[in-house]
Amino acid sequence: MVIEPITWEGVLKVSRESLGLSPSRAPADDELLSSLLRRAASILSPCSPATLIAFVLDGLQYLLEDRNAAEERLAELIDKLMVTGDLLELNQVTTDDPDVKSTWVFAAPPSFVARPDGTFFLIGIVPDHITPLPASLSANVLHEGVLRVLMPEPSQDARRLLREFGWLELSADSWLKAPRPETAAQQRDAMLRRLDEQPACGAIADLMILDSSRDPRQYSRRRVRPTHQSGRFVARRPQAHGAPIWGYAELADGMPTRFLDFPLKGTRWRGCDVAWHLQMAIDEGFGTPQVYRRRDEPGGTYFDFFSPLPLWAARRLAVLGHAAAPERCLMTYWLPSQDVVVEEAFLRQRLWLERSDH
Repeated sequence: MVIEPITWEGVLKVSRESLGLSPSRAPADDELLSSLLRRAASILSPCSPATLIAFVLDGLQYLLEDRNAAEERLAELIDKLMVTGDLLELNQVTTDDPDVKSTWVFAAPPSFVARPDGTFFLIGIVPDHITPLPASLSANVLHEGVLRVLMPEPSQDARRLLREFGWLELSADSWLKAPRPETAAQQRDAMLRRLDEQPACGAIADLMILDSSRDPRQYSRRRVRPTHQSGRFVARRPQAHGAPIWGYAELADGMPTRFLDFPLKGTRWRGCDVAWHLQMAIDEGFGTPQVYRRRDEPGGTYFDFFSPLPLWAARRLAVLGHAAAPERCLMTYWLPSQDVVVEEAFLRQRLWLERSDH
């Protein structure tokens, strides 16, 4: 018996095959890393995002050259898995476990959404299963970054097969549920009323704000520590455990006087989603609305965005089209030609964005 050493390329090749992924020249692309995160969540959740990242990194410790860069990529992918619905936050689930922390994530139950083109968007995680679909369907799953799209053969009754294997069908309307329609002014006024109801607060160490006076196309440069600003600002304050809390702050000469925590009680929307949507309304009120860029190609259009989108908006774009590589912007989505007019109206009416040609 001859024992042959296996190379790191061989390890990754076997790993991809076991996860149902096609070969790739990249040592660890988003398809592989997101699949490994789902696998980790099927074993460990509920747990913190840091636990999932550490679990995956330990398995890849001899296969990746830059551990810090991989850790950042995994953190970004966890955010994207929450956008697509594979992972859920505490405010999206019901649990009686007193040990569960607000920053933990949960594996979503296996579900699917029928797409207009006859394919199926796959969501969620099956515990203790690497490939939770029968071979006849697994072979037709297309992995695009964190997205999984089932493209069944014409002869397959994919909906019936998915149901038989315990997958729950979600209607597009329920999965793509968005906040009730309102104008930007209504959004601003409602949040101002809530903020005015908050008790006075004192200094907040390490407070960060989104400075509305700065260019909305430069999102990272808008995140600053307050100095002498006065007014109301989308903000983040640190907490003892977990990620900083999003909110809405009233400042007087750089000092906070009131702070409204996000997410709002009794709502299903994440704190960051509320914050980013409110910032869009604020920018619209200042006459400097956030913008998107449109790039038309045969068969579809690329939409470039320069600031984060609320989960419910990103999910809508993902299910109707797909995420694409950003080009001089923060994020990009591609939409088929037949959906462009309706979805462009959605961006203008629900997110108060304006088109830019630059």
